[in-house]
Amino acid sequence: MIATAVVEVRTQGNGQVLDITHLVVDEVSQSGIRGGIVTVFCPGATGAVTTIEFEEGAVRDFNRLFDEIAAPDRAYAHNTLAGDRNGHSHVRAALLGPSLTVPFVDGKLILGMWQEIVFVDFDNRPRQRSIVLQIMGE
Repeated sequence: MIATAVVEVRTQGNGQVLDITHLVVDEVSQSGIRGGIVTVFCPGATGAVTTIEFEEGAVRDFNRLFDEIAAPDRAYAHNTLAGDRNGHSHVRAALLGPSLTVPFVDGKLILGMWQEIVFVDFDNRPRQRSIVLQIMGE
């Protein structure tokens, strides 16, 4: 069985990290599928999905890492070609990736004690984002 859901989130951009675990849990529960996998996918080139312990210190460390790897004030060819000044956003999102797959058993996600599913908006402006959840199993 396969169920697909789309959830919408409003973001502030600039590396904002949103805990979306509850959204995924709700959709898996509503699907009626008891065991399988859920793929969380972000359409778009400046958003990403991963897991992290969603607490203030870890999130700050996470954002600092991306500032060090792909600083917004560097010269990006994308900024010259596209003119939207978000070359760093595209690079950051590509490094992290647009999707994540999580198994679930008896309707419960198999996550570690301090592990949450997060959406990261690397774009340089607020956005309305769609996140696609594809739930597969029986």
